[in-house]
Amino acid sequence: MNQGKSKVIVQKYGGTSVGTVERIKHVAHRIATYKEKAEGIVVVVSAMGKETDRLLALSRETNASPDPREQDMLLASGEQVSSALLAMALAERGIKARSYLSFQLPIITNNRHTAALIKEINVERLLRSFQQGEVAVVAGFQGITAEGEITTLGRGGSDTTAVALAAALNADFCEIYTDVDGVYTCDPQVYKKARKLSKISYESMMELAGLGAKVLHNRCVELARKYNVKILVRSSFNYEEGTWVCGEDEEMEGELISGVTFSRGETKISVMGVPDKPGIASRIFIPLADMGINVDMIIQNIGRQNAADVTFTVPDDDLDRALQAVKKVAEEVGAEGVHYDQNIAKVSIVGGGMRSNPGVASRMFQALAAAGINIMMISTSEIKISCVIDARYTELAVRVLHDAFGLHKS
Repeated sequence: MNQGKSKVIVQKYGGTSVGTVERIKHVAHRIATYKEKAEGIVVVVSAMGKETDRLLALSRETNASPDPREQDMLLASGEQVSSALLAMALAERGIKARSYLSFQLPIITNNRHTAALIKEINVERLLRSFQQGEVAVVAGFQGITAEGEITTLGRGGSDTTAVALAAALNADFCEIYTDVDGVYTCDPQVYKKARKLSKISYESMMELAGLGAKVLHNRCVELARKYNVKILVRSSFNYEEGTWVCGEDEEMEGELISGVTFSRGETKISVMGVPDKPGIASRIFIPLADMGINVDMIIQNIGRQNAADVTFTVPDDDLDRALQAVKKVAEEVGAEGVHYDQNIAKVSIVGGGMRSNPGVASRMFQALAAAGINIMMISTSEIKISCVIDARYTELAVRVLHDAFGLHKS
């Protein structure tokens, strides 16, 4: 898709790719092969392996509800380690390199700790690095506020850092290196018939990422679409051709379904016997919004004896806070009670072809029914259908839907 010499190459290496010193040296070798192909190279790195999880566990062991500012101070240290080590590994190969933290560029974000949004990036220091023949190694996932406070961009934030830098530097595309060699029609570890896609639209990739696919973070794809930055997803462990994430073309429009994905990280909360009158729904959901809790699927049954049941899903990480807020509201409005179920999963199909092809939903529901899988909740958009099911049947549901739509066929 991109021929000839790019002015700037932007690459991002995930935690698995830099998980050990040996792997960091392998990444340095890979970067060396690009040194003569561009006027400048920017490499964005995640923390090593499970380092972010380890730091999170430490914070919660120290304080069950850590202050978000202090948590950002802690978590940002993971990328500082990996960026410095990679710069050292490049230097060992005779390649000039310099590592940068967010405040050294700077990467300016808003004030929302643990889920900050990038507002602007100053690339002058990167341009000076290029002029001096240096590879710029940037710590991903982190930013800094106008007041000088360290922030983090949320899970998958290094992807967002890389795409934002590619946009700021007007790079042709951004390479995202991970432990898989592209975007597949479903998780290859769940179903061996999964097929690697040569390309996928921004819109479909955003849906897949938001619904549980862990290849890319949905915010990075949203940013790529906004600034028209093509993304190439590749493996850092081989040299296979990857998957392009880009604008939709005629070939993509012809595909009914691009992929099947799933998520187990949500809990279903039901508020039982809610008074069936105007304003009650807002009483339930406004406190959750004020707390920054993302509510996904919502259903309300038909009222009975002037009462109804309201059911919705929230991320597992927010369950305790959500229950506390919802139980308070339930008591205030005179609801019968609050129940929750953590043994659920969400399985989804995504594809731009849904817009012009009726009957996709019925085909999905029939396939699940034939496998004896009950649907608890349903959510739809123009290009996706999601169903909440019993978590025990997650992988079966993925395989059944993959077969039902023939996704193994090229």
